[in-house]
Amino acid sequence: MQFHVLTIFPEFFASPLSVSLLKKAQDRGLVACHVHNLRDYTADKHRSTDDAPYGGGPGMVMKPEPIFAALEALGRRLERPKRLLLSPQGTPLTQQKVGQLAAEQTLVLVCGRYEGIDERVRTVVDEEVSIGDYVLSGGEIAALVVIDAVARLVPGVVGRQESTRDESFSTGLLEYPQYTRPEEFRGLRVPEVLLSGHHADIARWRRRQALLRTRERRPELLDTAPLSLEEKRWLAEQGLSPTYG
Repeated sequence: MQFHVLTIFPEFFASPLSVSLLKKAQDRGLVACHVHNLRDYTADKHRSTDDAPYGGGPGMVMKPEPIFAALEALGRRLERPKRLLLSPQGTPLTQQKVGQLAAEQTLVLVCGRYEGIDERVRTVVDEEVSIGDYVLSGGEIAALVVIDAVARLVPGVVGRQESTRDESFSTGLLEYPQYTRPEEFRGLRVPEVLLSGHHADIARWRRRQALLRTRERRPELLDTAPLSLEEKRWLAEQGLSPTYG
């Protein structure tokens, strides 16, 4: 899996890409992360990547020329890359969307800055992606979120790939509670079922805890989660409707 990031702050990525899971994935050749400085694709002596907006207004707007030039240069080198613009106006980054992106061979991530990018850039990207309904100083943090989330689904990156199937949102629900040693800590005990060694009982407890936690914290997720008839009945028995609201 290849990631190519277009940014005016390439140094932003040095530390996050050189530690933990992403570093191991790159060392093993499972993931390749390339960061490209958009200033290298400018044509003026000041290496300008922004200018004042037409029509007036505060702030600066990123120029189209460097982004077009960078995307065209990568297009000549890469085979069918998926070009993404990180934007608060984009498609929300859900776990389902992460799974779709993980099926790609190459992602090119365009990071905006300042008041935004020239609208014409949107004609040369395949999709816009948003990591949430808030505004950041630039797309770099969003790009790192995409890289981390997608890389986890690349086979071999996570030690036990089956562990990603039980994580929050992977099943449409929040994840069940997790415990480790000691069995008791400051009067708080690990639930007995987790100490029983009975795998079927443990699986049932975890699923039900995931249902309860989702109903408590993110009830709207239950509207689209794949629940069995038995699970819907069980929620009803707890006095909890599976329907949001």
